[in-house]
Amino acid sequence: MNITNCPCGSGLLYQNCCKPYHLKQEKPPTAEALMRSRYSAFVVHDGDYLVETTHSSKRKGNSKDAYLKSAKNTKWLKLEIVGATFDTVEFKAYYLNKKFQTEVLHEKSNFRLEDGKWYYVDGEFYS
Repeated sequence: MNITNCPCGSGLLYQNCCKPYHLKQEKPPTAEALMRSRYSAFVVHDGDYLVETTHSSKRKGNSKDAYLKSAKNTKWLKLEIVGATFDTVEFKAYYLNKKFQTEVLHEKSNFRLEDGKWYYVDGEFYS
């Protein structure tokens, strides 16, 4: 997939934002940076990155195939960060449903820093 602007909404070019994380050239320095890079990984269909950045205690049921199926079956539109702390990020991810109507995934995600690397743990969904 050839993209110019980073899907995470940072305003930066993909190559200067989330791509170095996806290529394992750099590690996201904050929970928010990891959250943004995971959103971008859904957009660019990077299942390996999604599995690798999911905490080991939560990987069961979150296989590469499951992530890829979700990523490929969703047309992501934009990401909005509502708020962030050291280890939580509240966000709204906008996407098109099967009827081409915009819907919103609103979640407060929990992250864990282990051995200098951030991982997604779980999230609380809002309706």
